[in-house]
Amino acid sequence: MEPIRILFLGDIVGEPGRKAVIEHLPALRKELQLDFIVVNGENAAGGRGITPRIAIDLLRAGAAVITTGDHVWDQPEIIDYFPTEPRLLRPINYPAGTPGGGSVVLETPKGKVAVIQAQGRSFMQPPLENPFLAVEEEARRLRADGVQVIFVDFHAETTSEKIALGWALDGMVSVVAGTHTHVQTADERVLPGGTGCLTDAGMCGPEDSVLGRATESVVWRFRTGMPTRFPIAAGPVRMCGLVAEIDPASGRCLSIVRFNRLLTSREAPETPAEGDSDRCK
Repeated sequence: MEPIRILFLGDIVGEPGRKAVIEHLPALRKELQLDFIVVNGENAAGGRGITPRIAIDLLRAGAAVITTGDHVWDQPEIIDYFPTEPRLLRPINYPAGTPGGGSVVLETPKGKVAVIQAQGRSFMQPPLENPFLAVEEEARRLRADGVQVIFVDFHAETTSEKIALGWALDGMVSVVAGTHTHVQTADERVLPGGTGCLTDAGMCGPEDSVLGRATESVVWRFRTGMPTRFPIAAGPVRMCGLVAEIDPASGRCLSIVRFNRLLTSREAPETPAEGDSDRCK
């Protein structure tokens, strides 16, 4: 059987990022011959969290699964939506009884694909249960159920924690992709056990920005130390992530490459800057 081709897009930031992703996913599916698409939507609503409406729009555009992170609960209406949509994930290492789920298994023409979402603990709030133990346990359960292709989005602050999880899961999962820092790293590789890793997938958001926020506000904060708001920047959007090819029989990652595309002014949707965020990461 041919490999499963998976596109993963990093943190979608605000209206510019989500409009670009929604607009371009159908064409990317054809261009890259994709079988499965995962997007991280935790900054999609004004830079903080995600709403049911945005989640629906991303799913309709072609995303099979939406992952989140530390801003998952920032939009209150999402709490009641989680139990109704299993394709929207929150970190699996939240305590039992938290709304929603941290993993999902979906059928594709080339077999089952599982996605697991976890959140790191180093310099992250709120502090959650141990992600290494939680993901390892879930990966073993999925393998016991016959699921070979397992994709992990690890939303964490430090490069060391993200790299370490990749090594911990080598041979247990197909891909470990880091998110949260909004800056794409250049260390994609397939580990000896067959797990593809990228420390951070980067973001889908305004190119001329500081992590998606208006540069003037962030620079002013660093210069003065005074509190201010960090509106979402405007202008052309850069979409970042990865494309992985996975053997559906064994779950081994055959290749992993960075996806990084700056949309031209003609391609990028015109959106005003958003002002409903009050801090930078």
